Amino acid sequence: MEWLLIVVSLTVIWVASLCKVLHESLSGSKATFLDDGRGSLKRNVLLVIAHPDDESMFFAPTINYLTSKGHNVHILCMSTGNADGMGDTRKQELYLAAATLKVSPQQVNILDHPDLQDGFGKIWNSDLLAGIVKEEVDGHSIDVVISFDNYGVSGHCNHCDVHRENCCRILHTKMLKHGSLSALIYCANTLDQSISGCLSYMQSSIQTDKCISL
Repeated sequence: MEWLLIVVSLTVIWVASLCKVLHESLSGSKATFLDDGRGSLKRNVLLVIAHPDDESMFFAPTINYLTSKGHNVHILCMSTGNADGMGDTRKQELYLAAATLKVSPQQVNILDHPDLQDGFGKIWNSDLLAGIVKEEVDGHSIDVVISFDNYGVSGHCNHCDVHRENCCRILHTKMLKHGSLSALIYCANTLDQSISGCLSYMQSSIQTDKCISL
């Protein structure tokens, strides 16, 4: 009975999301995320993910949207996804996926840090994550950082650590300490991403130093 309730719930969510997409299409509404109305403002965008395949499973609609608008997309992947010993293979798959999504392999950075290894029960240090993101922001003149919502779609602990409020708070602190907030930080409503391809984001709150999901 429980599995039947789960299937029914997912079906209802999918149908609701589909209706939302169809309604927006028929009404002529357009996605306005990072859209200045003239299409002239191009951004350097950093997508921060935990493992290879996150970009395809959860953020492909976002990447397609951003590249179609001429934005310059970088991908920072915090691990090789080597929990099952397939890290090298998964790295190559990410490079291929990025090329398919029109992101240059030169703009894909896949880490293999000893303290950021893939796996359930492995807690990733927020300060370390924030420092890595900050280096990437500075190194590529990033305007916008995009990552998971607080649940990380599947609830995987690595996804949640990438989002975790402490990471966002520390990243804000590091930026403010150096005189300015050099990048806007957005957290995705990744349920919408994976089910309907909607671009649902909320800018993180500078006042409270927290990332907020829709």
